[in-house]
Amino acid sequence: MERAFSKVLERLPFAVKELHPDNGTEFFNYHLVRFWKERVSGVTLSRSRPYQKNDNRNVEQKNDTLVRHYFGELRLDTAEQMAAGNVLYERMWLYYNLFQPVMHLSEKIVEGDKVRRKWDEAQTPYQRLLVTGVLSQEQQERLQALYEQTNPLLLREEIYMGLAVLWEGALVQTGTAA
Repeated sequence: MERAFSKVLERLPFAVKELHPDNGTEFFNYHLVRFWKERVSGVTLSRSRPYQKNDNRNVEQKNDTLVRHYFGELRLDTAEQMAAGNVLYERMWLYYNLFQPVMHLSEKIVEGDKVRRKWDEAQTPYQRLLVTGVLSQEQQERLQALYEQTNPLLLREEIYMGLAVLWEGALVQTGTAA
């Protein structure tokens, strides 16, 4: 877990202010608290309320749309499968943060028994991050270079090819017909 936490800290182009882990003991334990308190000064630790699944609704939504949509019920049992899955996550991180625009709810108006929602203009997480002003000039230049040197169409094709290989290997391993 510490390697994964370190990788998150290396990849983030801004400082971590708050950590909001799941209540599960695999995420919320002494080692997690120690790691974050040692590595990130001033981090605030918050927790979800038990049995309140809506406390982590944004993360749960991304788990569904990104993880389950692509991996489904696929089990990654071997070290090779895990390594291939991690490569895919890295590519998906690039694709969805740099090139996949999303809309955010900007206003919700309740009029009687109708709810009217207004959405902002669709932007990528990368574009939203740039306008916050939290990045240094060096961080902006590094992300801009990454954006410019990445081909989104090729990246998407690599994601689908990697998934096909993982699924094919899993089907062969379980003896299930494709």
